[in-house]
Amino acid sequence: MVFKRLLGSPGGGGPSVDTVLEPGPVRPGGTLTGQVRLVGGDTAFDVEQVALELVARVRDGEDGNGVAVPFERFAIGGGFRLGEGEARTVPFGVTLPWETPVTELEGRELDVRLGVRTELAVTGAREPENGDAPGSALGPDSGPDPAPGLDPGFDPDPDPDPDLGLDPLGVGPLPAQEAILGAFRRLGYGLRSAGLEHGRIGGTGQRLPFHQEIGLTPAPSYADRVEEIELTFLTHPGGMDVVLEADKRGGGNGGDGDDTGHDALSRFTVGHDDARDWAAEVDGWVRELVEHREAYGSDSAYGHGGPHSSGPGIG
Repeated sequence: MVFKRLLGSPGGGGPSVDTVLEPGPVRPGGTLTGQVRLVGGDTAFDVEQVALELVARVRDGEDGNGVAVPFERFAIGGGFRLGEGEARTVPFGVTLPWETPVTELEGRELDVRLGVRTELAVTGAREPENGDAPGSALGPDSGPDPAPGLDPGFDPDPDPDPDLGLDPLGVGPLPAQEAILGAFRRLGYGLRSAGLEHGRIGGTGQRLPFHQEIGLTPAPSYADRVEEIELTFLTHPGGMDVVLEADKRGGGNGGDGDDTGHDALSRFTVGHDDARDWAAEVDGWVRELVEHREAYGSDSAYGHGGPHSSGPGIG
């Protein structure tokens, strides 16, 4: 008996797998729904587990395309026999991590790519033959036991191919995130970039191995003092930390460990249902950030070391 993990449509006489996500973006902490449609192959298989893995493309500092980093895994079914040619549907509803990055703002797609990878673990699979499609199965699952708390088969290591067997996942902002970004826009800040960076921001409760940075061009009133404001939302069930960084150089996405241009880093906490004058709030945040930097210099940065550095403050 052979135990295999199959991705997508394995071919070679094995079962086919088609994952269909409900249309429209999901929000962080929200429920992703859909169904996995299976069709049996040329022989019966015992399906031990059907699993979904969330994957993000994260900058690696070397390749502009980044690497695929799994950040959550869900077992959604299994324990049944899939007969020859049999069609079966496995519906699912899974909760996204609160720190899931957003992929769109006000209908505009960002340069952030998330996806869902479907895995089918079966027994009774035959060994690949010469005519089988290469790479149709990942081979016997004979590796080491998974770390505590992880489902069997979860592999947290980056994948060099960010698009391997992925169904695109769209994520929209939470109301508080949307309100804060809208306030930046009304104050004259512009969206420059949005990407995912490896590393954890020190002094926060960040859980994922990467974080999203939204680069904003400064409002006219700050254009002669900073070249870019970098915004990160670290969301949790009770609210979120808003991390702001003043970048004197602009860009700030080299990923090479050079932190010389990151002059200040500050954190502010908000609730999901807070009702505030967000324009006044955001303006106060930026003023505090910039004035603190000018008064005390770069060594005063909150969580000094910054999200780009491999020194203190990075998990």
